[in-house]
Amino acid sequence: MPDLSFFNMLKEIIANPMLMVTMILTLGVTFVNGWTDAPNAIATSISTRSIGVRPAILMAAVCNLFGVLVMSAFNSSVAFTIKNVANFGSDTHKALIALCAATSAIVIWAVGAWVFGIPTSESHALVAGLSGAAIALNGGIEGINIEEWLKVLEGLILSAVLGFAFGFLICRVVVLIFMRVPAQKTNRFFQYAQVAAGAAMAFMHGAQDGQKFMGVMLLGIFLCNGMDQTAAVAIPFWMIIVISLTMGFGTSIGGKKIIKSVGMDMVKLKKYQGFASDLAAALCLLFMTIMGMPVSTTQVKTASVLGAGAERRLSAVKMNVVYDMVLTWICTFPGCGIIGYVMAKLFLKVF
Repeated sequence: MPDLSFFNMLKEIIANPMLMVTMILTLGVTFVNGWTDAPNAIATSISTRSIGVRPAILMAAVCNLFGVLVMSAFNSSVAFTIKNVANFGSDTHKALIALCAATSAIVIWAVGAWVFGIPTSESHALVAGLSGAAIALNGGIEGINIEEWLKVLEGLILSAVLGFAFGFLICRVVVLIFMRVPAQKTNRFFQYAQVAAGAAMAFMHGAQDGQKFMGVMLLGIFLCNGMDQTAAVAIPFWMIIVISLTMGFGTSIGGKKIIKSVGMDMVKLKKYQGFASDLAAALCLLFMTIMGMPVSTTQVKTASVLGAGAERRLSAVKMNVVYDMVLTWICTFPGCGIIGYVMAKLFLKVF
């Protein structure tokens, strides 16, 4: 097993150009995730005018950082599920090239979706990109670990159902509790409550997505050391810090197009509905993280927003916006998988 201490890894990165490229690409994907995915956490808080854009982005960046830091220290099973989705074979040099191709595909797909303001899922893209690159390397589906893939798919389906159900139920409970309270008082209360729920959502986003990219980074380090299989090692503290800071920096850049799509275009929410959707998404992500299931934070947040919006009336939801999002999620698997496959074939010929 490689020495994962900070100073030893720093020396290896300087001495090994391929490891340096792998680390840069992994951090690039992490940055893009913070840039394009993390804004979902604060979209509803901004759309209901509970908090301004700049303080919301700063809050999300800080909470993302602590989410990666705290949850990874207690439960790192999400990282190891992602790491085991694909098998790149015994030739570690080719496997490392395929891994770089997969991370490149994720960046290409995520940036393309951001241009059109569609909140894509880097979780879907990560699984698809790794799988496409593994198929290219092995010449078939032998490189796919079906058991881990099924675990990922189960998590994606379950999280969408729970996100919608939690959003609907929490919103209904809030209405029953505050039905006799004057509107002015409830609006003031939920303005602050929604900011707190948005912070919790950002915290759990970091906890989920940060672990996924630590899993990719671990795989790259092991491949660079000539090991095609990774043992259940403890994630080093320096890696948690680096991933946290990178994701937080990406979040600080913004993502106003994504905020508009999730928080404004899909459904118009009142402050209590925004609170319900944020709290529902945070609870769903907490449950899935404890279970060790990697899920899409974008999908969870969107489902919770739909659930909260549907509590009043389903017609309040603009289904054409929802269809665009769902279509993007569905297309991510074949789309990013094909890009990962093509990039892997290209990189194998060049390198």
